[in-house]
Formats: sequence, structure tokens, C-alpha cells
Amino acid sequence: MRQVRHLLEDKGSAVYSIAPEAPVLDAIRMMAERGVGALLVLRGDALAGIVTERDYARKVILKGHSSRETPVSDIMTPAPTSVSPGTTVDECMRLCTELRVRHLPVLENGALVGIVSIGDLVKAVINDQATEIDQLQRYIAG
Repeated sequence: MRQVRHLLEDKGSAVYSIAPEAPVLDAIRMMAERGVGALLVLRGDALAGIVTERDYARKVILKGHSSRETPVSDIMTPAPTSVSPGTTVDECMRLCTELRVRHLPVLENGALVGIVSIGDLVKAVINDQATEIDQLQRYIAG
């Protein structure tokens, strides 16, 4: 069973983050530049929350707030659900489905070590299924 640590080994542990006092416009700009749908919100090295494109759409655009004047802390999700490197891909998929989230910060002994997205999880499941199918075909043929 694949674990989050395996996903981080494959994709790397790069984390894009922003400070809670930064304007939302900076967060949206960074997401666009990096091609990501979420940023972790860090207060120093501590995880304070997560801000997503969905947060922006629902809490800034639809409410008519200013992206330049609204701080990230006003729209972020505080204390997001996190996982550890030992969490299985299946457990992460369950969490994403039940909680209706697309990103899970990865913490080890309280320290941020990465982030996994629903895309990372789906890719892992597809790869695992392809490997299993290949093994079964070899078994049947051999």
C-alpha cells in the first residue's frame, strides 16, 4: 500500500506558501504563476491555514470584496486537515472525499514536509492499478 511519503519522493516536497497578512491578490497571483490551486498559509514555520481558488471565488468575488485590500487570513481555512508521511493513499482519498477538500498538508512531528493534492492521489491510484493489471496479465500469460 502506497503512502504519502512515496508520493512526496516522486513529486518532491516543494510547498508554496504565503503569509496570513498578505493581500489576497498576491495569493491569486502566486497560484497563477505556480500553476497551483492552493497555497499553505504560514506564520513563520507554523501552518496557520490554507487558501484556495475556491476560497477566493466564494469569499471575495461573490461578496464583492477587494482582492487588494482583503488579507489572506480573512478567507483562508484555518487549521486544515493534515496527514503524515505514513498515511496511506487510500486514507487520503477517503479524507478528501468525506471532507470535500482537494489538498492535504503533510506534517511530520508538527513540521510541514509537503502537500498532496487530489490529483497526486488519483495519479498514484491509476499507476498502482496499471501495475496490478500488468502483473495479472503476466501471470495469466505465463
